[in-house]
Amino acid sequence: MTTKRTHRWWRWLALALGLVVVVGGLLFWPTNRYIEVPGSAESLKPYVTVDQHKDTEKGAYMLTTVGVIGPASPALLLWSKFQPYAETMSKQELMGSDTSAEYDLLQRYYIQSAGTNAVVAAFKLAKRPVTVNQLGIYVMSILKQSPFKGKLQLGDTITQLDGRRYASADAYIKAIQGRKVGSRLTLTYTRQGKVHHASGKLMQLPGTHKAGIGITLTEHTTVKTTPKVAIDAGDIGGPSAGLMFALQTYTLITSQQLRDGQLIAGTGTIDAAGQVGQIGGIDKKVVIADKTGAKVFFAPDEPATKAILKVDPTYQNNYAVAKKTAAAIGTKMKIVPVRTLQDAVDYLQNR
Repeated sequence: MTTKRTHRWWRWLALALGLVVVVGGLLFWPTNRYIEVPGSAESLKPYVTVDQHKDTEKGAYMLTTVGVIGPASPALLLWSKFQPYAETMSKQELMGSDTSAEYDLLQRYYIQSAGTNAVVAAFKLAKRPVTVNQLGIYVMSILKQSPFKGKLQLGDTITQLDGRRYASADAYIKAIQGRKVGSRLTLTYTRQGKVHHASGKLMQLPGTHKAGIGITLTEHTTVKTTPKVAIDAGDIGGPSAGLMFALQTYTLITSQQLRDGQLIAGTGTIDAAGQVGQIGGIDKKVVIADKTGAKVFFAPDEPATKAILKVDPTYQNNYAVAKKTAAAIGTKMKIVPVRTLQDAVDYLQNR
């Protein structure tokens, strides 16, 4: 009798332990999947200062973010199936070939570049003097087949091609693509303040007949203005805050009352000329802006041309997606299409 009871007790214990292992795996075992969800809509007042003075006027411009959960457990992946604005993706789809640390570093460089471009665009629109110092071009990502893989790192700044400097990232790219595939090129670059050199044969860029180095590049510049503008986004990364950084800067340096005491949200990359570019996850950004109480949402409006669709057949115009999302959630928030910083300022001045 005692033996039977002992066996039964061990059987129940084994079942209980097995159940704990299964539940623990469902809740905590990391998969190779990530989940994108609506993130946050945050006032830019703490992030942008002019001559160390912050914005004290009523209302606020808000940058909007997408939240990333992961690596997600099986339980979180199941939960995401019941969330209307949650999207799952693999690590490769989210980060490419980058490690998590490289991806985080890349996002920081993107937002630094966005802040620099925003200041230049705002001062140009306000017709205020601005001096841009071209330091070179940031290395933002490196293809596996790049001849400079293992030589350059994310965050390096390329300053010369075969000993020659260029005035912009476009000029560097044109100079590289003007050469023949297989020709040798020596790059001069800086890393942590030290100068280095690396040589390699130019590769054929995927999907083209052009020569390249297999590296994604962006401008590495510093800006000098009067008054002095400082942008510090903290832990937020990525390029999509550019438009809202520019609006905040423009409002402060011109002392205009453009918000009418309201919360104004939006998203979009920006270049130094004030052109607004497409971003990802705009449906999630519309959702979080609405929940935060925004009255206006600026959305990049870059129509799907034949050239764009040839490169990306799945391309969807940000403004169109934002309008569709706004209708689906029943928001009264006004969705405003913008192609330039000027478009956003004109809307605020004339509404």
